[in-house]
Amino acid sequence: MNPRANTSKTTPSPVTPATLAMAAAGIAFTVHEYHHDPSVTAYGAEAAAVLAVDPARVFKTLVVATDRVDDKGLVVAVVPVSQRLDVKALAAAVGCKRATLADGQVAERMTGYRVGGISPIGQKRPLTTVLDDSMTTLATVLVSGGRRGMDVEVAPGDLQTITRALFAPIAR
Repeated sequence: MNPRANTSKTTPSPVTPATLAMAAAGIAFTVHEYHHDPSVTAYGAEAAAVLAVDPARVFKTLVVATDRVDDKGLVVAVVPVSQRLDVKALAAAVGCKRATLADGQVAERMTGYRVGGISPIGQKRPLTTVLDDSMTTLATVLVSGGRRGMDVEVAPGDLQTITRALFAPIAR
């Protein structure tokens, strides 16, 4: 095990809006903490490497600006860190014409989380969420737990339930 990682189930789980929401909903999850290197900006890739998890199982949360009229035009996309978001596919999945990554400050203000620690779960203002359908073939996936250096492992079906998300092929 990587010395920067702590996946012990005996230590108390850190409290974030994401862990509180999952606990309140009765969703099983495991917290995976690691020491985040402040010089690293590829947060998801760092998590996969430090936690020694296949990057296809670690998913990044991206806030995307669209031409939708609801949710101030923002949508949350969750894709594997080993792939990129296909903005055209995301736009089609939510029924709009255009999509681009949202400004980081806007994403932080709307979700209540810092960039690099934005979780699809427990956001300040829940946004329409689309999960890449590649996760449906996996027993569990890792997503941000609400802060840098912390991921939560959860079943894709539970993630879909708590975020009220839809599955769509949005990664390339």
